[in-house]
Amino acid sequence: MARILTFLGKGGTGRSTIAIAAAKQFAAKGSRVLFASSDPSPALSIELGATVGPEPQEIAPNLHAVQLLISVLLEQGWEEIKKLEAKYVRTPFLKAVYGQELGVVPGMEAALTLNALRNYDKSGNYDVIVYDGTGDQNTLRMIGAPEIGSWYLRRFRQVFAESDVGKTLAPFVQPVTSAVLNVDWSGDNFGQPPQEVTEIMDKWRETMADANRVSAYLVTTGNPAAIATARYLWGSAQQVGLLVGGVILNEALVVDTFAAELAPNLQELYATYEREANISEKVSAEFAPLSVTTLPWRNGDDWQPLIKALPDFSQPASVPKPISINVSERSVSLFLPGFDKKQVKLTQYGPEVTIEAGEQRRNIFLPNELRGRPVKGAKFQNQYLVISFG
Repeated sequence: MARILTFLGKGGTGRSTIAIAAAKQFAAKGSRVLFASSDPSPALSIELGATVGPEPQEIAPNLHAVQLLISVLLEQGWEEIKKLEAKYVRTPFLKAVYGQELGVVPGMEAALTLNALRNYDKSGNYDVIVYDGTGDQNTLRMIGAPEIGSWYLRRFRQVFAESDVGKTLAPFVQPVTSAVLNVDWSGDNFGQPPQEVTEIMDKWRETMADANRVSAYLVTTGNPAAIATARYLWGSAQQVGLLVGGVILNEALVVDTFAAELAPNLQELYATYEREANISEKVSAEFAPLSVTTLPWRNGDDWQPLIKALPDFSQPASVPKPISINVSERSVSLFLPGFDKKQVKLTQYGPEVTIEAGEQRRNIFLPNELRGRPVKGAKFQNQYLVISFG
């Protein structure tokens, strides 16, 4: 099982450079590292100083790199689908369709990328996977997909089974599926999906929720838009259960800003420097209680100063948990930085509570002790949403 690390932040903040430096840092310490990038352009090979393609290849000691090309992943995924079809369906009908013919449906990228990361993790070839994705809401949706997928399977199966249509069809589902598929759905007429699918979904959901396995770091500059974006992504990451271990302030881009603002005289130059020097304090205040690491300028191909300045990603971060449940006090607390109470919506359906914040929704399946108890109140305090049950 590999440790998976990714970076979130506004475009242009240097996420990819930092991701490469993190991969090099792990490799230098002896970990077997896979650097996986969703960037299909030749820029990736130029930045890494080695040719990178759709298959993992070693570019330095302990360091492999792969370019996640969606068209290639689609072909590979299609072959897996046909294998499953041949296993479960007595008369396969997809064998005449080839992966090379398929176009990429919008939204398919996340599923294919997640499956690729899952397979690399399952291979046992790597101790660390550094994923360099878009670093925005698309990355968060991908990471949250197993949790959401499990919810859809659980909720809609239950809804269908309890509906009049479901009750009418129930007696016929088992014999029909037994006749068509090489599986036994007895015991639960709607059963679950084939057991492998359920197990894969649940296992990957547990992986994504494990702070010791998957984590992210925010990347920002002193630019107000970059800071605001990072704060928003911080709160959104909590909604999908992704641990954010800290903040990386890319000082190199601060220096770029400073150079662009070079004043015509020494007095203005000094004033500009003083203004930029307060950026670190400002970022620390915006992202408390996360630790903030300031990175120096990288000079040409010399990666060492940048690598040495990075935090030790292998150490567990001391940060607030995305969610904590206190059964004795009948309360659920969610850490939602970057949002205020006007941006948070709470609804309760049966044994679940749904939290909507920004573009993310999180379904919390309550423990037995709280299940069936109505929400008595909710308050937003010190970046926490605290829900009390009657």
